[in-house]
Amino acid sequence: MFDKLKNLDIEFTPEKEKELKEFVNYFIQYNQNVNLISRNDADVIFEKHIYDSLALNLFIKKYSIDENIKLLDIGTGGGFPSVPLAFLYSAMEINAVDSVNKKINFIKTVKEKFNLKNLNPIVLRVEDLPEKSTYDVVVSRAMAQFRIILEYALPYLKTGGFFIAYKSIKADEEIKNAQRALSVLNAKIVDKIEYSLPLKEDNKRVLIIVKKLSDTPVIYPRSNGLIKKKPL
Repeated sequence: MFDKLKNLDIEFTPEKEKELKEFVNYFIQYNQNVNLISRNDADVIFEKHIYDSLALNLFIKKYSIDENIKLLDIGTGGGFPSVPLAFLYSAMEINAVDSVNKKINFIKTVKEKFNLKNLNPIVLRVEDLPEKSTYDVVVSRAMAQFRIILEYALPYLKTGGFFIAYKSIKADEEIKNAQRALSVLNAKIVDKIEYSLPLKEDNKRVLIIVKKLSDTPVIYPRSNGLIKKKPL
């Protein structure tokens, strides 16, 4: 299955392939006792979750991003994209944040089992993170509507840094509804990188690339309740 990663300009060493296969097996076994993703999704974990997570490499290569950066994954869930990215980019500091303790506990076990020293699991609400304007890249996958995740993500990004939202190819309406949020938060969409998951059914995806143009107003992010009830 790893030969499919060539479509993302990725080629793992045999040793790294072995580790990733072990992770897949470990995830499937763990998921049987602790529901991290649905059982149906677990059957296509490589195609639907690992491959999708590693699509970030299309952005990394296109924008010549140095791997020695600080990345924040907000709403990481069961560790996607943070865990596959930690396997791929050993020099990258990857901070995986989620408010659900059982999910972060799983990522902690993965960090120890596979010696992923560059992976930092954090159990916390995103808006409660203490350090703003800290990260070179922020990513989010399957978390919320685009205009909502912009408010969660952009305050933690350095000016000039990039926020990458993993979205369905049908995200045009979300982008249209996010124009005010982009303006208020001092950012703009600079690119959309399309790709397809290696599934039988048509499963096109897009990375929405957002660049932070200047400092985010200090009042953001607001409380979780306000972000959801009154999105920008």
